[in-house]
Amino acid sequence: MKNLELENVKFDGSDIDSEKDNLRLAGQLKVIYDLVKDGKYRTLREIEDETNYPQSSISAQLRNLRKERYGSFNIEKRSRGDRENGLFEYRIVI
Repeated sequence: MKNLELENVKFDGSDIDSEKDNLRLAGQLKVIYDLVKDGKYRTLREIEDETNYPQSSISAQLRNLRKERYGSFNIEKRSRGDRENGLFEYRIVI
């Protein structure tokens, strides 16, 4: 099973101050990864309910998990119910 490696991981972006934000974001990424690594589909709201992180942060961290520097994880996305409702669920495939 592939694991999340957070040593030497640096977050970047126009609003990121690595010195102040790196530890917080790494911790957030680990919590989200530890939750979704079971392979169960969850909506952003369900992940929010279990982690207390905002959905925008969860969505960003799921995108990060797809990136090579965070492990190139396969994050699957599918609609839950009628696609016209715009509700999606996500899972990590390890």
